[in-house]
Amino acid sequence: MENGIAINTSPTIASKVADYAALTKMKLSFLVVFSAAMAFIMGSGGDVNWSKFLLLIAGGFLVTGAANAFNQVIEKDLDKLMDRTRNRPLADGRMGVVEALIVSSLFAVSGLAILFTFMNMASGILGLIAIISYTIIYTPLKRITPFAVFVGAFPGAIPPLLGWVAATNSFSTEAWVLFSIQFIWQFPHFWAIAWVLDDDYKKAGFELLPSKGGRDKSSAFQTFIYAFSLIPVGIIPYFFELSGVVSMIVLVVAGIYFTILAWKLYQNCSMEAARKLMFGSFIYLPVVQIIMMLDKI
Repeated sequence: MENGIAINTSPTIASKVADYAALTKMKLSFLVVFSAAMAFIMGSGGDVNWSKFLLLIAGGFLVTGAANAFNQVIEKDLDKLMDRTRNRPLADGRMGVVEALIVSSLFAVSGLAILFTFMNMASGILGLIAIISYTIIYTPLKRITPFAVFVGAFPGAIPPLLGWVAATNSFSTEAWVLFSIQFIWQFPHFWAIAWVLDDDYKKAGFELLPSKGGRDKSSAFQTFIYAFSLIPVGIIPYFFELSGVVSMIVLVVAGIYFTILAWKLYQNCSMEAARKLMFGSFIYLPVVQIIMMLDKI
């Protein structure tokens, strides 16, 4: 009641949907599922089962959303301390823990059921491993050691592996090549983000840059090394017929450009260079995966 006028503070359907989208990090979840989708098409060659493809997207989104939601349940008190996360539904008090756990569990069970039932046993197991490793291992480890980034790179690289396995029911060499590209890419990608958000992360006790000095030459150099590694790794798909000559050239050029951005960060250790590397990382992975996918169809 304000000035004699009753104010309705009940959440609307739209606001509730927005809160669930924030809880599951919907945009991020779809970006993650994109990797699985591209790998599924690659594994299918020219004979894509589109019904299965859509079910993979649904199952992958639900599993990824569940992991993100469980993460927010665990870190709800820490999210209150950081500017970028204090408005999340749990941190802001718009959603209770019980409700969040119910949504997370429903997403997890539904997503895993789709993967186990409509894909194959291996896909379901990979989805289960992703949820467990992300929520139970990576999430609490973030406040203990920067090594958490290495641990988190494993569930982060599962989507393309899962997509290939869903299409082929095989952990072939090609599947591991796709896994390796995404695994290595995550280090310069995440460290660029951690560089930009280092001050905010520290409010919650997160020390996620590789060097104890934080934004220093050592962190920048390690970021550069991993970015540089993507150049030779970009050649490997050609030898396993995952890419042709043209797409191999694109992968190498993309790796070189990404490395140049990382080198500029090493040169001046500036926030501007970190932001450019961060945005470059968002471009690198989908471009590489789209090019490789087009080579397989």
